[in-house]
Amino acid sequence: MAPRSQLEITTSSVIRLVKEEASYHNELIQQEARIKKLESAQAGEDENQEYMIKQEHLALEETKKVLPTLKTKIASTVADLQTLITEEGQKGAESNVAHITAAKEAIAKAKTAEREIS
Repeated sequence: MAPRSQLEITTSSVIRLVKEEASYHNELIQQEARIKKLESAQAGEDENQEYMIKQEHLALEETKKVLPTLKTKIASTVADLQTLITEEGQKGAESNVAHITAAKEAIAKAKTAEREIS
C-alpha cells in the first residue's frame, strides 16, 4: 500500500476540523440549554444549584474560547489544501483526479459550515 499523499492528509484534516467545529457548536447549544434548565429550577430544590450553574457557565466560556482558534486552524488548513490542489493540477497526468475532487469537496464543506455557523 502506497503512503498517503500530502493532499490526502490535508483533506482529512479539513474534514476533521469541520466536524470538530460542529461538535463544539452542538456542545455550546447543549450547555446553554442546561444553564437555562438549572436557572429555571426552583432555588430551594437543590443545595448545589448555584455551584452547578457556575460550573456550567465556566464550561460554556471554555467552549467559546476554543472556537476562534479552531476557525483559524480551519482557514489555514483550507489555504494549505488549495495550494496543494494547485500543485497537483500542475502535475498534469500524474495527478489523481479522485483526490483532487475529494479535496475540493472538503473545501466546499468547510465554506458551507462557515456560512451556517456565522
